[in-house]
Amino acid sequence: MIRLDDVEKVYRTDRIETVALSGVNLEIEEGEFVSIMGPSGCGKSTLLHLMGLLDAPSKGTISLSGAPVTDASDKSLARLRNESIGFVFQSFHLIPDLSVLDNVEIPLLYRRVGAAERRKAAEAALERVGLAARKHHFPSQLSGGQQQRVAIARAIVGKPRLLLADEPTGNLDSQMGDDIVAILQDLTAQEKTTLVMVTHDPRQAEKTTRTIRMFDGRRVS
Repeated sequence: MIRLDDVEKVYRTDRIETVALSGVNLEIEEGEFVSIMGPSGCGKSTLLHLMGLLDAPSKGTISLSGAPVTDASDKSLARLRNESIGFVFQSFHLIPDLSVLDNVEIPLLYRRVGAAERRKAAEAALERVGLAARKHHFPSQLSGGQQQRVAIARAIVGKPRLLLADEPTGNLDSQMGDDIVAILQDLTAQEKTTLVMVTHDPRQAEKTTRTIRMFDGRRVS
């Protein structure tokens, strides 16, 4: 599904060079649910951003479904992100002035999907995360766990092949966190969605098919 070959990411300023990732080799198969763990500052989020095509490596190659994307144009990368990749973050990034349904529809606006089709897809995504009855509520009327479920619905409304989750349970209590990971597990089992989750929580990592460990910008296991 996604492969990284000898990937390096270096951030440079006039006076300093920071190596965020070095010599990372990684392959994730279609339908896997993989967790990424490691101490703060080890490169987990940088790795996720590269996998999500939000940033480009300084060195190395990234391939999606067997096709190299490292040198793709900005327009091609934007299309791949919109059509093939979904994102879930620790902060829910919901738009407060929009209803739950309107928030979930947002990715489909960029595909120029018609209004009726957008609504149908958004309602189906909300049904999938158990929030169909809250579609006309606003984010401020929901609990943290419910807001994260809306964020997941928004991420999956376009049926992405790859879902990337950066600390999706970080702002939630343990029960809500368990509920969120259960939804993610169901997506991999039922939809064969490939899922990569950054987490600090070993309890949640144990629920994934395998764990990748990072330290000082390198993959150590």
